[in-house]
Amino acid sequence: MTQTALIRPAWTPATIALMVLGFMVFWPLGLAMLAYIIWGDRLEGFKADVNRATDNFACSFRKSAHGRHGMRTSSGNAAFDDWRDAELARLDEERKKLDEMRREFDQHMRDLRMARDREEFDRFMAKRQESQNKSRPSGSVPEIDG
Repeated sequence: MTQTALIRPAWTPATIALMVLGFMVFWPLGLAMLAYIIWGDRLEGFKADVNRATDNFACSFRKSAHGRHGMRTSSGNAAFDDWRDAELARLDEERKKLDEMRREFDQHMRDLRMARDREEFDRFMAKRQESQNKSRPSGSVPEIDG
């Protein structure tokens, strides 16, 4: 069973009604609903881009918090500092692996959506072709304009 949202970024009766109601109550609400209808399908990619940019921005602060010019502040214990640096390097490698796995999974999900869309389209075209073949009398030749 396929579930669809009542309010999705498309020109549905519900979204049009909300847009009109928004303009009647307070015009920026109507404008926001109009923007959602038009650009809402890009919202997932936008959120992912914003999250990635925020993570990179926060990471730059974390790197600068360890000291100037990439040098970390010393704890006073050389063995601890060496262990900490090795652990941070290991964690950084793990983070890079996880980021790569996330990118691969996102690509996999895009491929699955594309395959599902292709399957639905092919099913539609087959059903359409079948209904056109049934509507023609058997033995008749389709007319060719020209």
